[in-house]
This record gives sequence, structure tokens and C-alpha cells, in this order.
Amino acid sequence: MTDYAEEQRNELEAIESIYPDSFTVLSDDPTSFTITVTSDAGENGETVEATLKFTYVENYPDEPPLWEIHSQENLEDSDVEDVLTLLQQQAEENLGMVMIFTLVTAVQEKLNEIVDVMKNRREEEKLRKEREAEEAEKVAFQGTVVTIENFLAWKAKFELEMAELRRKKLKEEEQAKSKLSGKQLFETDHNLDTSDIQFLEDAGNNVEVDESLFQEIEDLDLDEDDPDFDPLEMGSDED
Repeated sequence: MTDYAEEQRNELEAIESIYPDSFTVLSDDPTSFTITVTSDAGENGETVEATLKFTYVENYPDEPPLWEIHSQENLEDSDVEDVLTLLQQQAEENLGMVMIFTLVTAVQEKLNEIVDVMKNRREEEKLRKEREAEEAEKVAFQGTVVTIENFLAWKAKFELEMAELRRKKLKEEEQAKSKLSGKQLFETDHNLDTSDIQFLEDAGNNVEVDESLFQEIEDLDLDEDDPDFDPLEMGSDED
């Protein structure tokens, strides 16, 4: 007949000697204890950790012990599920033999794998970002491929923008003119300096001179250099 209590005591002593710094007894009846398992350091010094809690059942090792993850660091939820699944598989494979060391060793290896996966994830993320940067650079270098659809869309947008610019320019010119003085308008608008002449020409307003008014004056012998010459006296003699 198997002495389960004896086997459990012997294993507990061996486990305590193997893991002196990470082994902690929680209770004696039932026998319950924790073992903290830490992965090897990764490339950048990162680690993951799981504290496993085991409890002996009466017929252990013919029946598997109870286990749970008491605490953990840096593990994703999916990683925790993987560790629990691994413990179940190892316990089923080792029924009838003391198995705590085997279970802890399997978890240790799993945590090391998780650290490697973390490294691969970082590398994949780095490569993904590099590819995205390269694609963005190619697009910027090649430009957008012109199609009928995007050309028509660009043309419509361009025409709207130009029409808006013309409208704003005309509005600004009208506002500027309304603020100019008459002199400023004359200086800026060169059409104003010929507007009066053009008006007279359009109206047919030609100046006519009556030449008979000057006929008598032409018959006179005037010496403007004579110091005694006085046009006023001429007029008085005629009177």
C-alpha cells in the first residue's frame, strides 16, 4: 500500500532544497506551498515571472495536485492560459510519480519561450514599421497615379478655387477704389486725363472764330515799339 503522506514529505524536502529562495510553505494541512518561477533575461533584460501555488490532495501522486497561478509579472492573459494548459498536460503524463519538479521545470521552459516570443514580436513590429515607412516614401516619390476620375475631381476643385480668388480680388479692388480721393483716382486711372477731350469730341462741340472781328485791326499800322503807342488813346480818337 502506497504511503502518500511519506512520499509527499520526501518531495517537499527535496523541493525546498532545490528552490530555497523561491519556495514558501503556506499551510501544513492540507500541504500547500508556492514556488516562484522566473524566466531567463531576454535581449533587453526583460523577464516574465509566475508564482505557482500547489496543494497536495490525499492520494497524490496517484492523483494530480491542485494548482493555480498565485501571481505573475509581464504575462499576457493568453500566456497565463498557456501555462495552465501546460500544467494540465504535464500532470496527466506524470500520474503515479511525484511531479512538482517536473511541473516547475516545464513552466520555466515555457516562460523562456514567452520571452523569446516577446523578442520576435518586437522585431516583427520594427519590420512592419520599416515597411510602412518605405511604402510611404515610395508613394511620396511616385506621386498619385492620374486617372480620369481624380483628374476631373482635381479640375473641378481648381476651378472653384480660381473663381473664389477672382471674386476676392475684384471685391478688394472695388473696396480700394471707394476709399480713393479724386486726385488718387485720376493718378491711378489714366483714362480720366482724356475723358474731357473725348467728351467734347463725342458731343461735336467745335469752337468757331469770327474772323471779321480782326479785319480792321489788320489794316492799322501799329508800331508797338513806339514809346508813345497807347491802345487806349486809339479808342478815344475813334470816338
